[in-house]
Amino acid sequence: MTPDPVRARAAGSHPRPNRAELAAAADRTIPDVLAPGLEVLFVGINPGLWSAATGWHFARPGNRFWPALHAGGFTPRLLHPSEQDELPALGLGITNMAARASARADELSTEELLTGAAILADTVARHRPRWVAVVGVTAYRIGFQRPKAAFGPQPETLVDARLWVLPNPSGLNAHFTPVTLGLAFAELRVAAELPDRRTPPTA
Repeated sequence: MTPDPVRARAAGSHPRPNRAELAAAADRTIPDVLAPGLEVLFVGINPGLWSAATGWHFARPGNRFWPALHAGGFTPRLLHPSEQDELPALGLGITNMAARASARADELSTEELLTGAAILADTVARHRPRWVAVVGVTAYRIGFQRPKAAFGPQPETLVDARLWVLPNPSGLNAHFTPVTLGLAFAELRVAAELPDRRTPPTA
């Protein structure tokens, strides 16, 4: 994928957190990206230390959420995490199953994920997104007590929102490549009947 110059400039304008700043970010929370009546609310598992240190969702270098969001046609260009507040204008938002930051998602307890699913239901009831996309099947299985859930559309709803499970875009998830992640996100976009917002290449 050709580097996006705008995203590169955004990355260069923000210093990388150092080791001490990352360690100090453990157990912090970061604000959701929300607005009423979103088309799709993406739900991460929980913030990583990089996200907690910067205040941006899916901020760790190597996380493939933002590239997959663009490859799936949700954004007109590849956004840098610092540009997350542009999402609501596109009908998109971000929250998390569990609020506290940790170095790894597997540090979360079952109780935290169950509590997080209940809090998510309250969030959906207040903001009424059309679709809720949980980014990580294991967290979905635990939090929603659906041990056999698979990727894609779910038979149940959350309040009035349709539910979808996407692969975890972490760089640690070797089961999905950037290409297959983009295709998984595109499948959701098509199901949600949203246009492909990617700028067509110029001749």
